[in-house]
Amino acid sequence: MRIAVPNKGRLHDPAIDLLDRAGLHVVDGADRKLYAQTVDPDVTVLYARAADIPEYVADGAADVGITGLDQAEESETDDLVDLLDLEFGSCRLVLAAPEDGDIGAVADLDGGTVATEFPSITRDFFAERDVEVDIAEVSGATELTPHVDIADAIVDITSTGTTLRMNRLAEIADVLESSVRLFAREDVVDDEKVQQTRMALESVLSAEDKRYLMMNVPEDRLADVKDVLPGMGGPTVMDIAGKEDVAVHAVVNEREVFETINALKDVGASDVLVTEIERLVE
Repeated sequence: MRIAVPNKGRLHDPAIDLLDRAGLHVVDGADRKLYAQTVDPDVTVLYARAADIPEYVADGAADVGITGLDQAEESETDDLVDLLDLEFGSCRLVLAAPEDGDIGAVADLDGGTVATEFPSITRDFFAERDVEVDIAEVSGATELTPHVDIADAIVDITSTGTTLRMNRLAEIADVLESSVRLFAREDVVDDEKVQQTRMALESVLSAEDKRYLMMNVPEDRLADVKDVLPGMGGPTVMDIAGKEDVAVHAVVNEREVFETINALKDVGASDVLVTEIERLVE
Protein backbone atom coordinates (compact mmCIF):
# COMPACT_ATOMS: atom_id res chain seq x y z
CA MET A 1 0.00 0.00 0.00
CA ARG A 2 1.25 3.46 -0.89
CA ILE A 3 0.38 6.55 1.20
CA ALA A 4 0.71 9.98 -0.43
CA VAL A 5 1.94 12.61 2.04
CA PRO A 6 2.61 16.36 1.55
CA ASN A 7 6.27 16.75 0.57
CA LYS A 8 6.73 20.12 2.29
CA GLY A 9 4.90 23.01 3.90
CA ARG A 10 2.89 23.23 7.10
CA LEU A 11 1.23 19.84 6.58
CA HIS A 12 4.38 17.75 6.06
CA ASP A 13 5.79 17.49 9.59
CA PRO A 14 2.44 16.85 11.36
CA ALA A 15 1.58 14.15 8.81
CA ILE A 16 4.92 12.35 9.25
CA ASP A 17 4.67 12.70 13.04
CA LEU A 18 1.19 11.19 13.04
CA LEU A 19 2.32 8.23 10.94
CA ASP A 20 5.25 7.73 13.30
CA ARG A 21 3.02 7.72 16.39
CA ALA A 22 0.67 5.30 14.65
CA GLY A 23 3.53 2.81 14.25
CA LEU A 24 4.31 3.55 10.61
CA HIS A 25 7.74 5.05 11.18
CA VAL A 26 9.30 6.32 7.95
CA VAL A 27 12.77 4.96 7.23
CA ASP A 28 15.19 6.12 4.58
CA GLY A 29 13.13 9.30 4.12
CA ALA A 30 15.90 11.71 3.16
CA ASP A 31 15.10 15.11 1.65
CA ARG A 32 14.34 15.23 -2.07
CA LYS A 33 13.37 11.57 -2.25
CA LEU A 34 10.06 10.79 -3.91
CA TYR A 35 9.48 7.55 -2.00
CA ALA A 36 10.31 6.20 1.43
CA GLN A 37 9.83 2.87 3.12
CA THR A 38 8.17 2.42 6.49
CA VAL A 39 8.80 -0.16 9.18
CA ASP A 40 5.90 -2.08 7.64
CA PRO A 41 7.31 -3.72 4.49
CA ASP A 42 3.87 -3.52 2.88
CA VAL A 43 3.51 0.27 3.31
CA THR A 44 5.39 2.89 1.29
CA VAL A 45 5.21 6.68 1.53
CA LEU A 46 4.97 8.79 -1.60
CA TYR A 47 5.89 12.48 -1.23
CA ALA A 48 3.82 14.88 -3.36
CA ARG A 49 2.45 18.41 -3.42
CA ALA A 50 -0.61 18.65 -1.18
CA ALA A 51 -2.66 19.90 -4.13
CA ASP A 52 -1.66 16.89 -6.27
CA ILE A 53 -2.44 14.19 -3.72
CA PRO A 54 -6.16 13.79 -4.58
CA GLU A 55 -5.25 13.17 -8.22
CA TYR A 56 -2.47 10.75 -7.26
CA VAL A 57 -4.93 8.71 -5.20
CA ALA A 58 -7.65 8.80 -7.85
CA ASP A 59 -5.23 7.76 -10.61
CA GLY A 60 -3.79 4.85 -8.62
CA ALA A 61 -0.32 6.27 -7.99
CA ALA A 62 -1.23 5.99 -4.28
CA ASP A 63 -3.93 4.02 -2.47
CA VAL A 64 -4.52 6.54 0.29
CA GLY A 65 -3.50 10.15 0.79
CA ILE A 66 -3.13 12.71 3.55
CA THR A 67 -4.12 16.23 2.51
CA GLY A 68 -6.54 19.04 3.23
CA LEU A 69 -10.25 18.81 2.50
CA ASP A 70 -9.86 22.08 0.59
CA GLN A 71 -7.39 20.43 -1.78
CA ALA A 72 -9.68 17.46 -2.34
CA GLU A 73 -12.68 19.70 -3.02
CA GLU A 74 -10.68 21.93 -5.37
CA SER A 75 -9.44 18.95 -7.37
CA GLU A 76 -13.03 17.89 -8.14
CA THR A 77 -11.69 14.35 -8.15
CA ASP A 78 -14.27 11.60 -8.21
CA ASP A 79 -13.83 8.24 -6.49
CA LEU A 80 -12.31 9.64 -3.27
CA VAL A 81 -13.59 8.52 0.13
CA ASP A 82 -12.98 10.65 3.23
CA LEU A 83 -11.90 8.03 5.77
CA LEU A 84 -10.81 10.08 8.76
CA ASP A 85 -10.43 13.65 9.98
CA LEU A 86 -6.83 13.83 11.21
CA GLU A 87 -7.58 16.93 13.31
CA PHE A 88 -4.76 19.21 12.22
CA GLY A 89 -4.31 21.86 9.55
CA SER A 90 -7.69 23.39 10.37
CA CYS A 91 -8.60 26.48 8.37
CA ARG A 92 -11.50 28.21 6.69
CA LEU A 93 -12.00 29.25 3.11
CA VAL A 94 -13.83 32.58 3.24
CA LEU A 95 -15.28 35.21 0.94
CA ALA A 96 -13.90 38.65 1.82
CA ALA A 97 -14.14 42.15 0.40
CA PRO A 98 -12.74 45.61 1.25
CA GLU A 99 -14.09 46.65 4.62
CA ASP A 100 -14.87 50.18 3.43
CA GLY A 101 -16.52 49.04 0.16
CA ASP A 102 -20.08 48.42 -1.00
CA ILE A 103 -20.00 44.62 -0.78
CA GLY A 104 -21.63 43.25 2.34
CA ALA A 105 -23.36 40.10 1.08
CA VAL A 106 -22.83 37.35 -1.47
CA ALA A 107 -25.55 38.75 -3.74
CA ASP A 108 -23.72 42.09 -3.98
CA LEU A 109 -21.10 40.37 -6.13
CA ASP A 110 -23.49 39.49 -8.95
CA GLY A 111 -21.68 40.55 -12.14
CA GLY A 112 -18.45 41.21 -10.23
CA THR A 113 -15.02 39.58 -10.15
CA VAL A 114 -13.61 37.30 -7.44
CA ALA A 115 -9.90 36.47 -7.17
CA THR A 116 -8.86 33.14 -5.70
CA GLU A 117 -6.42 30.25 -5.72
CA PHE A 118 -9.46 27.94 -5.52
CA PRO A 119 -11.45 28.52 -8.72
CA SER A 120 -13.41 25.25 -8.60
CA ILE A 121 -14.63 25.70 -5.03
CA THR A 122 -15.39 29.36 -5.69
CA ARG A 123 -17.32 28.61 -8.89
CA ASP A 124 -19.44 25.99 -7.12
CA PHE A 125 -20.07 28.31 -4.16
CA PHE A 126 -21.53 31.07 -6.31
CA ALA A 127 -23.38 28.67 -8.63
CA GLU A 128 -25.22 27.19 -5.65
CA ARG A 129 -26.40 30.72 -4.80
CA ASP A 130 -27.32 31.69 -8.37
CA VAL A 131 -24.81 34.54 -8.34
CA GLU A 132 -22.84 35.11 -11.53
CA VAL A 133 -19.22 36.18 -11.08
CA ASP A 134 -16.02 36.18 -13.10
CA ILE A 135 -13.24 34.15 -11.49
CA ALA A 136 -9.74 35.63 -11.56
CA GLU A 137 -7.37 32.76 -10.78
CA VAL A 138 -4.23 33.89 -8.96
CA SER A 139 -1.30 32.01 -7.48
CA GLY A 140 -0.47 34.21 -4.51
CA ALA A 141 -1.03 37.54 -2.75
CA THR A 142 -4.78 37.08 -3.22
CA GLU A 143 -5.58 39.64 -0.52
CA LEU A 144 -3.99 42.43 -2.58
CA THR A 145 -6.21 42.02 -5.65
CA PRO A 146 -9.18 44.14 -4.47
CA HIS A 147 -6.81 47.05 -3.77
CA VAL A 148 -5.28 47.06 -7.27
CA ASP A 149 -8.59 46.78 -9.17
CA ILE A 150 -8.09 43.14 -10.21
CA ALA A 151 -11.11 41.89 -8.27
CA ASP A 152 -14.06 43.08 -6.20
CA ALA A 153 -13.60 40.35 -3.59
CA ILE A 154 -11.53 37.28 -2.82
CA VAL A 155 -11.99 33.70 -1.70
CA ASP A 156 -8.98 32.74 0.38
CA ILE A 157 -7.82 30.60 3.27
CA THR A 158 -7.71 32.03 6.77
CA SER A 159 -6.92 30.54 10.15
CA THR A 160 -7.24 33.54 12.46
CA GLY A 161 -8.37 36.33 10.13
CA THR A 162 -5.30 38.42 10.95
CA THR A 163 -4.04 38.68 7.36
CA LEU A 164 -7.47 39.76 6.14
CA ARG A 165 -7.68 42.50 8.77
CA MET A 166 -4.15 43.68 8.00
CA ASN A 167 -5.21 44.12 4.38
CA ARG A 168 -8.46 45.91 5.35
CA LEU A 169 -10.67 43.05 4.20
CA ALA A 170 -13.88 41.97 5.93
CA GLU A 171 -15.31 38.47 5.87
CA ILE A 172 -18.59 38.21 3.97
CA ALA A 173 -19.29 34.47 4.16
CA ASP A 174 -17.76 31.10 5.03
CA VAL A 175 -17.09 29.05 1.92
CA LEU A 176 -15.56 25.85 3.37
CA GLU A 177 -14.39 24.49 6.72
CA SER A 178 -11.27 22.43 6.12
CA SER A 179 -8.84 20.19 7.96
CA VAL A 180 -6.42 17.47 6.95
CA ARG A 181 -8.07 14.15 6.14
CA LEU A 182 -7.14 10.60 5.24
CA PHE A 183 -8.55 9.87 1.79
CA ALA A 184 -8.75 6.56 -0.03
CA ARG A 185 -9.76 5.49 -3.48
CA GLU A 186 -13.20 3.88 -3.43
CA ASP A 187 -12.04 0.51 -4.72
CA VAL A 188 -9.50 0.02 -1.90
CA VAL A 189 -11.51 1.31 1.06
CA ASP A 190 -12.19 -2.20 2.37
CA ASP A 191 -8.62 -3.40 1.81
CA GLU A 192 -7.23 -4.87 5.02
CA LYS A 193 -4.09 -2.71 5.06
CA VAL A 194 -6.11 0.47 4.39
CA GLN A 195 -8.41 -0.30 7.31
CA GLN A 196 -5.44 -1.14 9.54
CA THR A 197 -3.90 2.22 8.69
CA ARG A 198 -7.14 4.07 9.38
CA MET A 199 -7.50 2.32 12.74
CA ALA A 200 -3.86 3.02 13.69
CA LEU A 201 -4.21 6.73 12.96
CA GLU A 202 -7.57 6.89 14.73
CA SER A 203 -6.08 5.23 17.82
CA VAL A 204 -3.47 8.00 18.08
CA LEU A 205 -6.13 10.69 17.81
CA SER A 206 -8.33 8.95 20.39
CA ALA A 207 -5.46 8.92 22.89
CA GLU A 208 -4.41 12.56 22.55
CA ASP A 209 -6.69 13.99 25.25
CA LYS A 210 -6.70 10.94 27.52
CA ARG A 211 -4.56 9.95 30.52
CA TYR A 212 -4.06 6.60 32.21
CA LEU A 213 -4.50 6.59 36.00
CA MET A 214 -3.15 3.86 38.28
CA MET A 215 -3.61 3.83 42.05
CA ASN A 216 -3.81 1.69 45.16
CA VAL A 217 -7.17 1.61 46.93
CA PRO A 218 -8.30 -0.02 50.23
CA GLU A 219 -10.83 -2.66 49.28
CA ASP A 220 -13.48 -1.15 51.54
CA ARG A 221 -13.18 2.20 49.68
CA LEU A 222 -13.47 0.72 46.18
CA ALA A 223 -17.10 1.74 45.70
CA ASP A 224 -16.25 5.36 46.61
CA VAL A 225 -13.37 5.39 44.12
CA LYS A 226 -15.60 4.04 41.36
CA ASP A 227 -18.04 6.87 42.01
CA VAL A 228 -15.25 9.43 41.64
CA LEU A 229 -13.70 8.12 38.43
CA PRO A 230 -15.14 9.76 35.30
CA GLY A 231 -13.37 7.35 32.96
CA MET A 232 -14.36 5.31 29.95
CA GLY A 233 -16.65 2.69 31.42
CA GLY A 234 -15.74 1.00 34.67
CA PRO A 235 -12.16 0.91 35.99
CA THR A 236 -9.99 -2.20 35.97
CA VAL A 237 -9.50 -3.64 39.46
CA MET A 238 -6.67 -6.09 40.31
CA ASP A 239 -5.52 -7.75 43.49
CA ILE A 240 -2.08 -6.82 44.83
CA ALA A 241 -0.09 -9.79 46.13
CA GLY A 242 0.48 -9.64 49.87
CA LYS A 243 -1.65 -6.53 50.42
CA GLU A 244 -5.23 -5.77 51.39
CA ASP A 245 -5.34 -2.91 48.87
CA VAL A 246 -6.35 -3.40 45.25
CA ALA A 247 -4.87 -1.75 42.19
CA VAL A 248 -7.27 0.37 40.15
CA HIS A 249 -6.56 1.45 36.57
CA ALA A 250 -8.71 3.85 34.56
CA VAL A 251 -8.63 6.11 31.50
CA VAL A 252 -9.83 9.67 32.01
CA ASN A 253 -9.96 12.85 29.97
CA GLU A 254 -6.91 15.05 30.45
CA ARG A 255 -9.00 18.06 31.47
CA GLU A 256 -10.48 16.05 34.37
CA VAL A 257 -7.19 14.77 35.81
CA PHE A 258 -6.56 17.62 38.30
CA GLU A 259 -9.95 17.42 40.01
CA THR A 260 -10.09 13.63 39.81
CA ILE A 261 -6.78 13.12 41.63
CA ASN A 262 -7.86 15.39 44.48
CA ALA A 263 -11.18 13.57 44.76
CA LEU A 264 -9.43 10.19 44.71
CA LYS A 265 -7.13 11.19 47.55
CA ASP A 266 -10.14 12.34 49.57
CA VAL A 267 -11.75 8.88 49.32
CA GLY A 268 -8.61 6.97 50.26
CA ALA A 269 -6.67 6.30 47.04
CA SER A 270 -2.88 6.39 47.31
CA ASP A 271 0.19 6.13 45.07
CA VAL A 272 -1.72 7.68 42.17
CA LEU A 273 0.26 7.52 38.94
CA VAL A 274 -0.70 9.45 35.78
CA THR A 275 0.77 8.54 32.40
CA GLU A 276 0.22 9.56 28.80
CA ILE A 277 -1.38 7.14 26.34
CA GLU A 278 0.26 6.66 22.97
CA ARG A 279 -2.64 4.87 21.28
CA LEU A 280 -6.17 3.96 22.25
CA VAL A 281 -8.11 1.42 20.19
CA GLU A 282 -11.76 1.77 21.11
